[in-house]
Amino acid sequence: MKCDVLTLFPEVLEAYLNESILKRACEKDLLETRLYNIRDFATGPHRTVDDSPYGGGAGMVFKPEPLFSALDFLRDDGEPRKVILLSPQGRPFNQATAEDYSRETRRFVFICGRYEGVDERVMTLVDEEVSIGDYVITGGELAALVIIDAVTRLVPGALGDEKSAEEDSFSRGLLDYPHYTRPREFRGMKVPEVLFSGNHRQIYLWRRREALRKTVEMRPDLIEKFDLSDTDKKLLKEIEEEKV
Repeated sequence: MKCDVLTLFPEVLEAYLNESILKRACEKDLLETRLYNIRDFATGPHRTVDDSPYGGGAGMVFKPEPLFSALDFLRDDGEPRKVILLSPQGRPFNQATAEDYSRETRRFVFICGRYEGVDERVMTLVDEEVSIGDYVITGGELAALVIIDAVTRLVPGALGDEKSAEEDSFSRGLLDYPHYTRPREFRGMKVPEVLFSGNHRQIYLWRRREALRKTVEMRPDLIEKFDLSDTDKKLLKEIEEEKV
C-alpha cells in the first residue's frame, strides 16, 4: 500500500505509523506513507488555510488554494493516484471497502478534512469521499489511520500469519469468536473444556456457534446480510433453543 496524507498535524499520524504492525510493514516495503503539512502549500505571511463561509454560518471552511497546490505538487511525478477526502458525508468505510482498497494499484492520497468542511471546488479533485462512521470527529487524521491500518492488515506479509487477517472480525461477515489463553482458570473463570479436546471439528463448531451468538446479540443486522450455510442454520437454531 502506498499513500500520501495531506494533514495539518502530521505528527499525529507519525506516532501511530511508527509502531507495531504498520512500522513492520514499512520496514518490509509493504507500506509506504508520505505525510505532507497542508500549511506548507498555503500562501501569505500566516500560511492561512481556512476562512469564513460565504453566506454566513458557524465555523470556518478549508480554503481551496492550499489543497489544489498540494495535489498539483503530488501529481507532478506522474504516478496514478486515488484521491480520498475523509469526511462524515462520505460513503461508509467497512471491511469490504478495505478489501477493495487492498487490491488498488494506484497510490492513495488521503485529505484530512478539518473545520466545517472544505470548499466545494476541492471536490473536483476527489475520486471518493469516505466516512468511518456516523459521527463527527475533530479531523480526518484518525480516519486516515483507521483506513491505512485496516488495508495494511490485508496486504500479504504484513501480519506474518495470513490466517490472522482471514479470521478477523468482519472478514467472513461475522463478529469474532471468544479467545482464551493461559492461565486455564482465573478468578474462578475457566476456559471452555472443548478448547482442550484436541477435536478440531468440535473446536470449529464451538467457535462458529459463539461467533454466530455474538453477532446475533451485538450486530443482528450482519446476520440478515450473511449467507448462512446449513451448519450455520443448525447452530443458530441451537442458540435460539438455549434461550427457551
